[in-house]
Amino acid sequence: MNRERVIIVFFFAFLALITYELYALFQPFLTPIAWAILLAFLVHPALSILNGVIRNRTASAAILTIVIALGVILPAIWLSARLLHEVQNLYNEISVVSTNGGLRGVSDWVRRTHLGANAARVLERHGVRLEDEIRAVAVRATKVMSDFVVLHGSTVATNIAGFVFHFAIALLTLFYLLRDGETYYEGLRDLTPLHEEDKSAIFDTLRLTLSSVMRGLMLTALLDGVVLGIGYLVLGVPYWALLALATAAAGLLPLGGTMLIWLPVSIYLAAEAGWSSALAMIIFAAVTLVIMDNFVKPVAMRHGTNLPTLVLFFGLAGGIEAYGPIGIFAGPALLAVFAALLRVYRRTYITEPALQSKATPSQLEAGSRRHRVMSGDEAAPSAKRGP
Repeated sequence: MNRERVIIVFFFAFLALITYELYALFQPFLTPIAWAILLAFLVHPALSILNGVIRNRTASAAILTIVIALGVILPAIWLSARLLHEVQNLYNEISVVSTNGGLRGVSDWVRRTHLGANAARVLERHGVRLEDEIRAVAVRATKVMSDFVVLHGSTVATNIAGFVFHFAIALLTLFYLLRDGETYYEGLRDLTPLHEEDKSAIFDTLRLTLSSVMRGLMLTALLDGVVLGIGYLVLGVPYWALLALATAAAGLLPLGGTMLIWLPVSIYLAAEAGWSSALAMIIFAAVTLVIMDNFVKPVAMRHGTNLPTLVLFFGLAGGIEAYGPIGIFAGPALLAVFAALLRVYRRTYITEPALQSKATPSQLEAGSRRHRVMSGDEAAPSAKRGP
């Protein structure tokens, strides 16, 4: 083994070691960094428009970062305050209801049912009143909930602190990606040791895939809002237009999704209009969810990725299973890049060798010279100047 080969082996071994250490260094922040990359890709068109007006890349990036931060922070603060208020008052409210006879309506409703009437008669034979049992169960359930909140309060606080920290990391990363992201992109592209056409095949495929996934996600979220909004209107849900907008916004979330809206609506219908309306809402929402997630979304995301619908479906499902919420983008992106690498392999190692075996010596020399020019091993011949 000569000196040059030893140097090459040492260099790549040392590079692999440092790369692994860098992965360990950045591993706690990979999720917020990945979300920042996706957000930067999503708002890049708005950045181009804003930068054309302000003519200052740093100011445009800062404005978009602040807008995104406020769009997440303000609703989160409002929702957290409301949730904390409800949790603090829950135990007191149930205690007041139980002492003032507010649970009598529940016991009367139970007695009106066939099964409840039979259970009440059996309990009365043993000297137990149904009202007392319902009150005891309600107070016991409230105490269990209160103890759970106290026991896990520190864990919740730690998770909230971790979320705030990761959110700050994501915002900081987003700002620099918006400001310098194109430079990072070109630098990564230049470091890729492939021919220019192969680079274009891989990077363009990745860009088109992310664009298609986001377009399909936004389209299906909009359709979810429209279709379920019609269901709210037909079933007589108040503020159905506002709930339709909230459903469309929730459809963009990888976890929970539209269920965060239509499930409370179903509970409201069960309390106000009866179980038949609630059951109709649940069935309608479930059918809509199945159609949108299993048919409309894969078809909408397929354009631009050139992946079969079945493969894209498994990419979405497997991505979420393997990587969590970020997998809705990572899964299709990995499949698209793998397909692009297969196309590069086929062109480089199958198609071109087959053509070269049929080419004449002069054609082989011309092709070899073009290959060296494209690879940068040889300068392109300059054009002849005129006299």
